[in-house]
Amino acid sequence: MQTLGSNAPSFNHADSRKRTVSPDAALPFARTSFARRGLRASDATDELCDRYVRVRLQTEALVNPLSPEDLVVQSMPDASPAKWHLAHTTWFLETFILRDFVAGYRLHDARFPFLFNSYYEAEGQRHSRARRGMVTRPTLAEVRGYRAHVDAALLAALRDLPPAALELVTLGCHHEEQHQELLLTDLLHLMAQNPIEPAVWPGGRKIPVEMPGPIGWIEGEAGVVEIGHDGEGFAFDSEGPRHATLVGAHAIADRTITNGEWAAFIADGGYAEPRHWLSDGWAWVKAEAIGAPLYWEWRDDVWTRFGLDGRRPIDPAAPVTHVSFYEADAYASWAGARLPTEAEWEIAAAGHDPLGGNQLDAAGPVEPRPTVEGPGFFGDVWEWTGSNFRPYPGFRPAEGAVGEYNGKFMSGQFVLRGGSCATPRGHVRASYRNFFYPHQRWQFTGVRLAKDL
Repeated sequence: MQTLGSNAPSFNHADSRKRTVSPDAALPFARTSFARRGLRASDATDELCDRYVRVRLQTEALVNPLSPEDLVVQSMPDASPAKWHLAHTTWFLETFILRDFVAGYRLHDARFPFLFNSYYEAEGQRHSRARRGMVTRPTLAEVRGYRAHVDAALLAALRDLPPAALELVTLGCHHEEQHQELLLTDLLHLMAQNPIEPAVWPGGRKIPVEMPGPIGWIEGEAGVVEIGHDGEGFAFDSEGPRHATLVGAHAIADRTITNGEWAAFIADGGYAEPRHWLSDGWAWVKAEAIGAPLYWEWRDDVWTRFGLDGRRPIDPAAPVTHVSFYEADAYASWAGARLPTEAEWEIAAAGHDPLGGNQLDAAGPVEPRPTVEGPGFFGDVWEWTGSNFRPYPGFRPAEGAVGEYNGKFMSGQFVLRGGSCATPRGHVRASYRNFFYPHQRWQFTGVRLAKDL
């Protein structure tokens, strides 16, 4: 575990008084806004400034219903406290833009890089990921003051930044959108550990929807196809270069698997029959006593799920979510199918609108919803593919610390596609590659089947 050096100042009450915090920073967190800081979206004179303001406002809206206690707790090593997300996204902007491109800029607090760097080795030592929940200081007010300071400095400098820095501002916006989704899924996992199962947001009345009909199959293009980002607009480094790859004759399902279908898998002994499982998956099922998707419980003779609106009966028609790669692969085997490759998924989704579907538009109790029309390639749930997260031919990481963004994680993980109900609308595209380890399932992850022809 990394620790602060013996000469590094610790966080204590005396230290916290040394930094001047604006009066706004002492207000309850729910009242914080760019309007109170004098930074209004209507003041934006270009698209990047407007996007920056909207993204930062959205993060604040997501934490508005939370108490200081909610914001500091870490439920597991894979998750981070909400307060850490608030600070880390700000550290990213301060470090790679203000520090490196704005002459005369001084760090808001020289201790923050150690606390809020995530995994950038080039930026030096950092606090242990598994112990982020121990950082009760700096206080919430200080973190909010940090965000306000960086926002004001960056917006003041925006007009004069060189093109390389403007590209990093765009990256910073997309980076914060990723953390908005993580903030929601980490929060859901945190609340699920509480025996009283509190709802973060009140849920609306559920309107029953008919179960979808049998899965239909979309025959996919076979032969040599091109996938990857085409160079138009923003994309993360791992999405390119665009390249040719060989795809066999196949078909992909016209929708994702539902809760009702997953309940049938459970009832048929899906979690008790080793022949459907990969060896590592079966070992995981036995070691962790897995018998249903994460957050599912059998109560009063029905399957229920826990969500950001508390515990409710599952909606049989809604896409199943919070399943691991191991579970997705086992279900596909049970159903006589397989998971699609990421190339198969991308060529099928390329003709569909990435702005469509059930995605994050505003703070609230997001959850997958039944698909009413179309194959729904975007939104609701991230869809596991059978493809390892590896670099495309010709991939080269960027120079400097930002080159660590994706490239060094291209080992032992699987690709997911399509976005989820917690993904900010406008964040994903057909070439977008998400990735997680095969046992992880606290994200909104689901299943779409494929088969060979």
